[in-house]
Amino acid sequence: MRSCRKITPLVSVIIPTYNRAYLLFKSIESVLSQTFKDWELIVVDDGSTDKTSYLVSKYPLIYVKKHRKGVSHARNTGLKKAKGPLICFLDSDDYFLPQKLEKQIEFLEKYPEYKLVQTEEIWFKGEKRIYPKRIHRKAQGWFFDRALKLCVVSMSTVMIKREVFEEVGYFDEEFWVCEDYEFWLRVSLKMPVGLIKEPLVVKSGGREDQLSSTKGLDYYRFLALIKLFKNYQKELNLEQKFLLWKELVKKYNIFYKGALKYGNLEKAYKLRKLMEENFANSILTYYLSFPKI
Repeated sequence: MRSCRKITPLVSVIIPTYNRAYLLFKSIESVLSQTFKDWELIVVDDGSTDKTSYLVSKYPLIYVKKHRKGVSHARNTGLKKAKGPLICFLDSDDYFLPQKLEKQIEFLEKYPEYKLVQTEEIWFKGEKRIYPKRIHRKAQGWFFDRALKLCVVSMSTVMIKREVFEEVGYFDEEFWVCEDYEFWLRVSLKMPVGLIKEPLVVKSGGREDQLSSTKGLDYYRFLALIKLFKNYQKELNLEQKFLLWKELVKKYNIFYKGALKYGNLEKAYKLRKLMEENFANSILTYYLSFPKI
């Protein structure tokens, strides 16, 4: 791998950001402080109106300013700009611990059968450290069954070989939220993920500007599952189709009932139509009860 240094940096670190100047400096400096030095840092500014452009001018990095089109578009912009054969993403409210890149490169060299590897992370909500529940434990190996339920690969912890994007595609820019959930669904069908059982990233939360605080996330997860069912029929075996169907029904019922209760009739109607169009005549309906719509 290191022979690539003659032409390109080995690792491209991509930080998408939007109005996070008050936090971004910490993310940037965590990359600058890495024990492994053969990297490039790309900050993709998704239309910030704060002092982001002034802040980044102080650091040795590549800065891309664009119109606001969401985090998927920002990550894709960074990918197209990146030169390294290894890609890392870093959310602008998280930061790396110093040996993060070094240890992931060592893992990928030791286990060449893996195309991506994530690490454990330390979670903070405000100033308080919190400990993830069992359901949030990081995925290791093949993880399709767990990817259906929620994200078990953390975007800020992962290192990915560029060939992964050639195989599964880039981020879906139609997803302004839950874009990571949709992306990892595709990845989980194709390959296992490695895990370094050591926290090498610090993740901070508890703020209103986080995408994870957006209401109605199950709506977008539902759309991701529908997309997977429609586009990956040949890749899904029968067991995977049943698992997918089960999770679709669960997420449909949760969102549909809530949407009716709170008057979100437009999205409720859209979900109902999607279920009818994609599953009314499916063989799956002979094995599982069709959800009441």
